[in-house]
Parts: sequence; structure tokens; C-alpha cells
Amino acid sequence: MAKICVIGSCSMDLVVTSNKRPHAGETVLGEQFSTVPGGKGANQAVAAARLGAEVTMVGCVGDDFYGTAIMDNLKKNRVFTANVEPVTHVESGTAHIILAEGDNSIIVVKGANDLVTPALVERALENIKGSDMVLIQQEIPEETVSYVSEICHKFNVPMLLNPAPARPISETIINNATYLTPNEHECAILFSEMSTAEALRKYPNKLFITEGSNGVRYYDGKQEVLVPTYKVNAIDTTGAGDTFNAAFAVALAEGKSIRTSVKFANRAASLSVTKFGAQGGMPTRVEVEVSL
Repeated sequence: MAKICVIGSCSMDLVVTSNKRPHAGETVLGEQFSTVPGGKGANQAVAAARLGAEVTMVGCVGDDFYGTAIMDNLKKNRVFTANVEPVTHVESGTAHIILAEGDNSIIVVKGANDLVTPALVERALENIKGSDMVLIQQEIPEETVSYVSEICHKFNVPMLLNPAPARPISETIINNATYLTPNEHECAILFSEMSTAEALRKYPNKLFITEGSNGVRYYDGKQEVLVPTYKVNAIDTTGAGDTFNAAFAVALAEGKSIRTSVKFANRAASLSVTKFGAQGGMPTRVEVEVSL
């Protein structure tokens, strides 16, 4: 069983479904409102656990109703929460999501996720050192991402950085990361001074660009490779990227080849969009394997 340590955000998603996305100053009528556990870190932890990994979550929640619900949901999905700390002076993080016109728009309020500090990571050091893969994202402070990259490099623990939300990151972090998984928008911000092809060639078998329904692109050292995704009837695309990253990490941690790992992750992500909610459609291991 692969051991995955996820360091990142835990939030509550406040989701509105509508036929139309409002323009500035416009009011539209929604169809449905739901509150569902989310946050890129927690999403990836739940997805990895459903795919059969032993998952430890490192993060923070508020000492409030949302924080309790987030913790209960992690435990229900067999994620170890000893390193998720409730804090009393900051509210839990929230994500405000509009589902409309076949896609999503999201505003994230980080809240307690800003307290995922290097000191918190240090308290989870033994878990990190014993992991087959560390998963990290950017809904937590930049200094924490940098610190985790240094730890993983020092102790030779593979680290997968999902650089979302997009922000520039240092060359040191890029070099310390084993895998980078931006989407096309995030890639343009990370590597603004070079073309996509140039970036892929500079980071063979490290940089994996997710291109939505088109698939995932990387450079294998000899040629550019596009691994196509699977066609499905999408209900809610929220969390598809998190499912991809979790599945990719699990497959790699199990020793699968890069191409096989990408194919496995593409299938998991495609299944995740067929149900409502970031975590609602995240598939089990059996569901992915029977549909490959």
C-alpha cells in the first residue's frame, strides 16, 4: 500500500448551481445551493485514500462548525488526521463556487489554511520521511511550500507539486520537486519567458501539463507525449484536477511507469466529473481499474 502525505488546504465548499454565470453588477437566479467538504489538500487526500493509499493529512481548520465537518469527512474517508490542527482564532477556509455553463468559477478564502506553516510541517516530519510521495499545492503559504520542498529533497522523498492557484515559484522549488502538474494557465505563469514546448523540454518527465478534455502533455526525454483523456458526460468539473493529482501520485508511488500513471490518473479524473461536488465523484480503486 502506497504511503501518501498530503500537505495543504482543508476548506468547506459553498456551491451554487445556475444556468448562467453573472456578469459584474448582474443578479441571476440559482438552481441549487450545497455545502460540501473541499480544499485542494483535503480533496487530494480523500481521492488518494479512495484509490487505496494510506494517507496522512497535514493542515489546519478553524475551531468551528465547518472545521468539525471537515475533520469528520476526512476520518470517514480513512485519512489520518493527527496532523490536522484546529485553531481557535481564525475561521476555517471556504471556497465559493459557481457551477454554470458547463464549468466552474471559484473564489477561495484561505482562513486557517494560512496557518499551515513550516512549524506545523516540522511536527509532521516523521510522517513525511516515511512517505512514498508527498503531495502539496498552493492554497497555503509560499514559505511552507518552499520548506517542504527542502525537506523532501534532503530526505529523498518524492514530491508532487500541483502549483494551483497559480503564482510564480522559485527555481529552487522547481528543482526540488520531483513532479509538477500545472494546467495550461498555471504553466504560462510559471514559465512566462518560454513557450510550452521549451518548458517541457527543459523539465523532461517532471513537467506534466493538464489540458482539460484534451489530456495531459509531457516530454519523455525524446519526444513530446500527449496522453488523451476519457470522454464522459461531465456534471461537475470541480475537483477533477485534484483527483488527477492524487491518482497520479498513488500510481507513481506504487512504482507504475509514467505513461501508465498518467493514464490511470486521467481515468480517475474523468470519472470524478460525472457526479456533483469536488469529492462526490472521486472514484474508488475498483471503479478506476474496471473502466481502464
